[in-house]
Amino acid sequence: MTPSPTPTNAFKQRLRGSSCQIGLWLSLANPYSAEVCALAGFDWVLIDGEHAPNDLRSILAQLHVLAGYPHTQALVRVPNQRSDTLKQVLDLGVQTVVVPMVDTPEQAAALVAACRYPQDDGGGGIRGVAGARASRWGMHPRYVHEANEQVCLVVQAETGTSLENLDAIAATPGVDGVFIGPSDLSASLGHVGDPGHPNVQSAIDDAVARVQRAGKAVGILSTNDDQTRHYVQRGMNFIAAGLDTRLLLQSASALARRFDDAQPTR
Repeated sequence: MTPSPTPTNAFKQRLRGSSCQIGLWLSLANPYSAEVCALAGFDWVLIDGEHAPNDLRSILAQLHVLAGYPHTQALVRVPNQRSDTLKQVLDLGVQTVVVPMVDTPEQAAALVAACRYPQDDGGGGIRGVAGARASRWGMHPRYVHEANEQVCLVVQAETGTSLENLDAIAATPGVDGVFIGPSDLSASLGHVGDPGHPNVQSAIDDAVARVQRAGKAVGILSTNDDQTRHYVQRGMNFIAAGLDTRLLLQSASALARRFDDAQPTR
């Protein structure tokens, strides 16, 4: 068997471009539905391990089917900030991880270290080395030397505390992007269930500008088309324009109501 090169992280490369990448949140925890969503043509999809019933095996199953659709890049949101959690997800071959509830630059720096291998000069991180799927069990012989450049770390800013520390978080070396969590942020700012509140939207606009000044990518989840267009015009780099669960519920509900007036007259 011929050794192969370490895969390039296309999502990370595209973040450096001028266009906005449009994605979809995957919460159904199923490879069948993940493939359907990949066929739709999104730039990226995120497998949610925080608020969806995903585990390592269901994440792996979805990665298997998504690999057949290289235009749609796979991101994974981990459920916590533990280094062992990140290690296992990265060992599956995930190149872009999203980490929730990052409130301080110290947390951000610890996450950078957890996502990186130590290097020969003593720098790098604390990620454990193993011949796992990420290196195709050794068939990517340069993986341990090149993975640090291909891993993309996105931290979530979704509390008032994270906004207070946002400049330092975004400036942390090794943090590639900041993803704003509008639902938790609205709750933290005293407007639970109302991410569209003017105070929340003002805070989001301010956060976008600060992340951009730090030279990092910024993203968000939006379920309102007009709001999504606003975020695109605002210069956001990647936006989840919906959730698979929401799309299914909306379409199924609309279909169920479509024939309410079609019953025979008796």
